Amino acid sequence: MSDTTGAGVHAYLANQVATRAQALALSDSTGISLTYGDLDAASDDLVAVMQDAGVQKADRVLLLSENSAAAVATLFACWKMGVRVIPVNARQTEAEVTRILNHAKPAAVFATHEVSSDAAKHGDRMDAREITGIYGKLMMATPMGSAPDDEGDVAVLLYTTGTTGDPKGVMLTHDNVRFGGMTSANLRGMTHDDVVYGVLPTTHVFGLCSVVVAAIYAGAPIRLAPRFEVAKTYAALRDGVTLFSAVPQMHALIMQYSKEQGLTSLGSDSLRYVSSGAAPLDPTWKREAEAFYNVAIQNGYGMTETTAGTSATSNEIGNPDTSVGPALPGIEIALDQDVPGGGGGVGEVMTRGPHIMKGYYRNAQETAKVLSAEGWLHTGDLGRIDQHNLLHIVGRSKELIIHGGFNVYPPEVEAALNDHPKVVQAAVVGRRKDGDEEVLAFVQVAGVTDVTVDELRSFVAERLTGYKRPKQIILATSLPAAPTGKILKHKLIDTFADQLT
Repeated sequence: MSDTTGAGVHAYLANQVATRAQALALSDSTGISLTYGDLDAASDDLVAVMQDAGVQKADRVLLLSENSAAAVATLFACWKMGVRVIPVNARQTEAEVTRILNHAKPAAVFATHEVSSDAAKHGDRMDAREITGIYGKLMMATPMGSAPDDEGDVAVLLYTTGTTGDPKGVMLTHDNVRFGGMTSANLRGMTHDDVVYGVLPTTHVFGLCSVVVAAIYAGAPIRLAPRFEVAKTYAALRDGVTLFSAVPQMHALIMQYSKEQGLTSLGSDSLRYVSSGAAPLDPTWKREAEAFYNVAIQNGYGMTETTAGTSATSNEIGNPDTSVGPALPGIEIALDQDVPGGGGGVGEVMTRGPHIMKGYYRNAQETAKVLSAEGWLHTGDLGRIDQHNLLHIVGRSKELIIHGGFNVYPPEVEAALNDHPKVVQAAVVGRRKDGDEEVLAFVQVAGVTDVTVDELRSFVAERLTGYKRPKQIILATSLPAAPTGKILKHKLIDTFADQLT
């Protein structure tokens, strides 16, 4: 299929409707199955709902969701209207959602309450009403009035908290999202005969572009799962699924589950492509996973600001390569060695091309920090490029922690801890362990008996979603600091090594 720059993301759906309207597009955990014609009609119905509610082109619409037919129908409805959709995982806390609401000021909010009790709680809090259609059920609220933006080419706003702890809305255009979906589909060799397992959250750029948009582009049906459950995923992979994209921790849990069942391999005749992303790939884990799936594990690199993919491998099974591959077609990668940690072939990874975001919503200052006048995005990651033009990520110049495939920004966790009246200050770092990164919090208090670890855990649980909460909280009356008073984060793990497990 060819791609025409300048069209909306929904053009991919229109292409399928024009040629294969009766073919299966997706199914979900509620038992709903939609053909491409059904998905087209469902999104048209939701366009009418939004128009009746006063939503206009270039407004923002917040989608609090877990994977479902209703969520995908809402995405395409927004794209048809020229509305900027803001996908947010329904498992985010009230405080996290409120920060996004206050920044984006959406004209409408949808919640996929039929597949998510967390979404239902958000909807109830906003006095949302239920709407129904062939997509199933949704809750809809209109807490704020219409206020269109000047530019209408933005398809998605994906919020990260940023290094300051404040939310940053990554603006991805229709061309960005189309390019990301098309490139992912071509990389995987997707066809109508494939069956894609959609367990990666569609509120994350990986699940949104590399799964949903890629599958619609290619005409491959998606089996949507609202969240990862190891037994259900295992069963699905043995039942006709051909493509499976996940984060490393999902793969590890599947292999662990299989061992507990006394099985040494997946035993699937259909699975042909497995990819890993959003977190580092350990060589030992890669070998074990390939033996389990009997399929090569493909590794990739990207971030929200790059519409998911920047580079990816295309290896045969057994290839020991643990790079993140060469640049994807149409994408440039370069290194800036004049940064802290650079030199000797190592530098900050920079990239440019049709995958680069438009910028951060209502935040020109932060946009200017990462986007050059020449179109280069400074990723903040350190890497090297070998003689085969394969990119190797060697570290991060930012403090970003990737836990379970999700981004965790230390300042946001620190802010939640610092809100407690007995906390003097807090410092949060990541630690590699068992193929993942743990969130560790070091909390300075006046006296270690003034507050308990359990009290702090309960306190942050009301402010942070699960994957952001510290694995361990260490209490201390002082933290290692420079003469200026700045906490020396690189000394925290060694200083408190005897208290860490």
